[in-house]
Amino acid sequence: MEIIIQQTIKKMNRGLFIALEGLDKSGKSTQAKLLSQKLNAQKVSFPDRTTQLGVIISDYLRGNKNMSDEVIHLLFSANRWEQHTSIFNQLQNGTNIVSDRYAFSGVAFSAAKGLPIEWCKAPDAGLIQPDITFYLTAPIEELCKRGDYGREIYENSSFQHRVGSFFDILALQENFYKIDALKSIDEIQAEILNHISEKLKNNSLLQQKKLWKQVL
Repeated sequence: MEIIIQQTIKKMNRGLFIALEGLDKSGKSTQAKLLSQKLNAQKVSFPDRTTQLGVIISDYLRGNKNMSDEVIHLLFSANRWEQHTSIFNQLQNGTNIVSDRYAFSGVAFSAAKGLPIEWCKAPDAGLIQPDITFYLTAPIEELCKRGDYGREIYENSSFQHRVGSFFDILALQENFYKIDALKSIDEIQAEILNHISEKLKNNSLLQQKKLWKQVL
């Protein structure tokens, strides 16, 4: 199926932008890695911990640095903007992009802290909108049993419940697909590829859009 998908994408004259979202330990990174291999895509991850901003964010996530909710939200957004030009250019040159987390995570996690969802969206308005976003979802009680859970500050069940409620709101928008994260790795990958194939079949000329041009 991936060969057919790649052939269809070539007709678009640009790369396909795919994002994977979900709660911690939902399997996003595993699926993003597999998908990037099958679609010959460039994999990006957010936060990108290789940049100077990414190092600060990483320290914060490990509990080594204190910041206000507003400041860390803006740093996460700036970290995405650091990669914006690179992502845009690669897509225009025909390279597929698979993103492990994106702006939807930024909104869901910050809104879960009590920041207004409209305010949370604003810094990312104008980023490239993914052509398709997959939301891997599963009960928190199951995800917290997975390895290394709790190593970072957001990995606790009560907070993840709140994050999940905002992901559910964001998942109501166009081009979002919910995936059962409790399925096997191969089953999830097959479902993702099937959704991509159907999306391309029904939208052979996908228009590249900007994220949240009009903040709700």
